[in-house]
Amino acid sequence: MQGFGIHASMWTMNWDRAGAERAIAGATKYKMEFIEIPLADAPSVDAKHTRDLLEKHGLRAACSLVLPEAAWASARPDAAIQHLKVAIDKAAEMGAEALTGVTYGGTNERTGAPPTQAEYDNVTRALEAAAKHAKSQGIQFGVEAVNRYENHLVNSAEQAVALVERIGVDNVFVHLDTFHMNIEEKGAANGILAARDHLKYMHLSESDRGTPGAGNVPWDPIFAALSAIGFKGALTLESFVSMPPEMAGDISTWRPVARDEEEVMGNGLSFLRNKAAQYQLA
Repeated sequence: MQGFGIHASMWTMNWDRAGAERAIAGATKYKMEFIEIPLADAPSVDAKHTRDLLEKHGLRAACSLVLPEAAWASARPDAAIQHLKVAIDKAAEMGAEALTGVTYGGTNERTGAPPTQAEYDNVTRALEAAAKHAKSQGIQFGVEAVNRYENHLVNSAEQAVALVERIGVDNVFVHLDTFHMNIEEKGAANGILAARDHLKYMHLSESDRGTPGAGNVPWDPIFAALSAIGFKGALTLESFVSMPPEMAGDISTWRPVARDEEEVMGNGLSFLRNKAAQYQLA
């Protein structure tokens, strides 16, 4: 995937028919090239409805997810494989190009101890099987590094690269997120450089997950590093301005992160587009 996209969380985290219509119309309004669709409940998604909407608006799509506790790959690899295969099949039915996110576990997954080799072995087995299934369906498969407060398995770009290389299937890529990088990397640019051979997907998210350009993320080093590696992948604005209260605990978002959609899209999107143009990424 290439170009500018947006996570559907700007408008909805519930991908039912109404949510799909609202989010796809919103992404089209702002002239996005693709939308990232959350698959919190893949079996319930009306794939034909979504595919028809995407085709009507000329919009491409990627899908993302976080594994539920019953399918955490580190402890229950067989359940993870089954959960991921269902999501992959749904993504393919919708006409999406990729499934990414925390494909190896949850955002509340911490054992209180460093990850073990047994956990990594389980994750690798599950994701190798899922990636092979994704490849058979024409779907790219991503691994997103998230911060230590959400998951204990893959926090840095180097860890994401190591997992991708252990999986060893050529449709698997690294997905980085500036919010998480701002916590974990020893300089965000170093994370991008570390992942350069596998990096295909970027979440552009501010330090408070609100309006890009209004927080502490070091945007110039990030865009300079992306330019330096010749990045040709997806640049995805992610803001949780519309996060429903029942999902707040999943990512520890306890208060509004921005005033409204207009603030994020009017100020944040233009800021990111200008940075991309400045560094010749768009």
